Amino acid sequence: MWSQVRWRIKRRIYSYRCEAIFSTPPIRARNDGVIIFSMIGTSVMTSYLIAAKSLHHHLKRGRMVIMDDGTLTELDRSLLRRHLDDPHILSLKDVDVGSCPQGGTWERLLTILDIAADDYVIQLDSDTVTVGPVPHVEEAINANRCFTLLGAETQVRTVMEVIEFTKYSFPGGQPSKEDFEGHIQGATESILTRLAITGLDRPRYVRGCSGFAGFARGSNRHLAAAFSQSASAILGAERWKEWGTEQITSNFVIANSENALVLPPSLYENYWGSSPSRDIRFLHFIGTHRWHAWEYQRRSLAVIRTLNAAGRGVALAA
Repeated sequence: MWSQVRWRIKRRIYSYRCEAIFSTPPIRARNDGVIIFSMIGTSVMTSYLIAAKSLHHHLKRGRMVIMDDGTLTELDRSLLRRHLDDPHILSLKDVDVGSCPQGGTWERLLTILDIAADDYVIQLDSDTVTVGPVPHVEEAINANRCFTLLGAETQVRTVMEVIEFTKYSFPGGQPSKEDFEGHIQGATESILTRLAITGLDRPRYVRGCSGFAGFARGSNRHLAAAFSQSASAILGAERWKEWGTEQITSNFVIANSENALVLPPSLYENYWGSSPSRDIRFLHFIGTHRWHAWEYQRRSLAVIRTLNAAGRGVALAA
């Protein structure tokens, strides 16, 4: 009992200390054709600013575009304007999803693909921390290549043709009835070879993570909509509304872009409770492991110190 009480107290102290992100210097947005896009609400304001400011500090590119999930307050909006150099804030309810599902972050993906017609777009979740230089992301932007963070628990660490992915991912290379009826990710991946998408004779796939992904300039929502319609026709409309279908679609869209990049998993990592590599650059903190070993809190507080030090350096230079 007392150990749980101490844990709760420590958690509150860390959460309070992380609010120091609101005292760090504001970023200076760059109108350079790079958009850092996130869908957020009032409950993640602290973590989102840590995610956004830490990426911008190391990338040194881009401006923020935010999708309000419907819960941002006027105070939130005021803080976002001050800290992120007046970002463009969109409303979830204004997104036309067309034939795709509503909810489950589909509005986020479709808006990203619409924006990517003219700009390179990085999708950034609020539960992430950039802890070092990200040259692979810079190279992807410069080459106009899509990129993705590798998904969880997969040995397939590259973009593959759908036929090869199926062989590697299912015992004997043949999905079973259990695969089809299981979790929506496995169910969808089990029917990839059955999808019929006009103009895509040799489709590719990667088991990525939409918590951190890049969409090349010139992208659009047409492939996402076609994939959604084809998968829904096989799995059924009700199944296709389940949480997770947006991420699978994001994986498919990225994999079928030209020369897509999977970020090196030793440098860009989903945190599952194990100690990150010594040269780690980017961490995505899965919800169930957010408080494990206080790794997220240590990394966030280090970001806050770095941002304040950089701000003092700018002030001295001026």
